[in-house]
Amino acid sequence: MSDIFCKIINGEIPSTKIYEDDDVLAILDLSQATKGHTLVISKKHYSNILEIDDYDYLRIMAVVKELAKAITKAFDAKGVNILNNCGEAAGQTIMHFHVHIIPRYDDDDLNINFVDHQEKYNLIDLKNQIIKNIE
Repeated sequence: MSDIFCKIINGEIPSTKIYEDDDVLAILDLSQATKGHTLVISKKHYSNILEIDDYDYLRIMAVVKELAKAITKAFDAKGVNILNNCGEAAGQTIMHFHVHIIPRYDDDDLNINFVDHQEKYNLIDLKNQIIKNIE
């Protein structure tokens, strides 16, 4: 499979790399939703979080944690969102596992809002459905 991240990893497309090892590549996102917005990408191709193996997932998340600390410090961010979109319905546009590090500032205009639907769902029913599907 060849997507834009595979091409960046293979050096076919330029990027602004801020971290690289045998398993992980981190680049600045072109969109810069906020200053310092970074993508941490698996060098092995996995479509999403549901497919990635545990080793690669844990390696990536260790890098995400270290880079989130460095980015927060570098830009004096007041917080950080760690975000992964899984599937088109969740907003995933590149079908290659990656994690967004989005520094947050008091004056940024980025909106990530959750809607309260507690009256629509019974938590016990939801719990039971989930438990039945744990592998």
